[in-house]
Amino acid sequence: MVVGNQMGLFDKLAGWLGLKKGVNVLCLGLDNSGKTTIINQLKPSNAQAQDIVPTIGFSIEKFKTSSLSFTVFDMSGQGRYRNLWEHYYKEGQAIIFVIDSADKLRMVVAKEELDTLLNHPDIKHRRIPILFFANKMDVRDALSSVKVSQLLCLDNIKDKPWHICATDALKGEGLQEGVDWLQEQIMQSNKDDENVRA
Repeated sequence: MVVGNQMGLFDKLAGWLGLKKGVNVLCLGLDNSGKTTIINQLKPSNAQAQDIVPTIGFSIEKFKTSSLSFTVFDMSGQGRYRNLWEHYYKEGQAIIFVIDSADKLRMVVAKEELDTLLNHPDIKHRRIPILFFANKMDVRDALSSVKVSQLLCLDNIKDKPWHICATDALKGEGLQEGVDWLQEQIMQSNKDDENVRA
């Protein structure tokens, strides 16, 4: 827990964006990758949970900041629930995809899920920003974000902005960089939308 981080990262994000409307962020990834812990770190400190329990099914976290309302869908990565993800793709304006960098054996499964996501009709033709958190960097033998990127073939994503950050969700390390990137992308796409309307 970062001392003095009273605002929560999403508060800062909202402040910078100066947006009035809600942003739906989908938080995806296999079970036990650290999605809930990451979302918890991003919330204002007075809303943070002390005990993180595995998400069964999915939980929808809504938190408002001064200028923005966030809806974060924390989808359970357990196999039988993954087909629920796609019901929310249409509403998503940004995706956070969390990978357990220490779980080399399931990297293949994570890649399959990512490929399924990218090929879904509700995602495929949209320039939706995807932020990858290569999580659990504190674990010995965890793969570097470069290695994770190679295993997931992220360089093949040509039609969407994406970014990968090495993170340690328990300490909150690396999350700020990712959120900074995401806010730039959301601002950019809002500008583009306004230009189209104009």
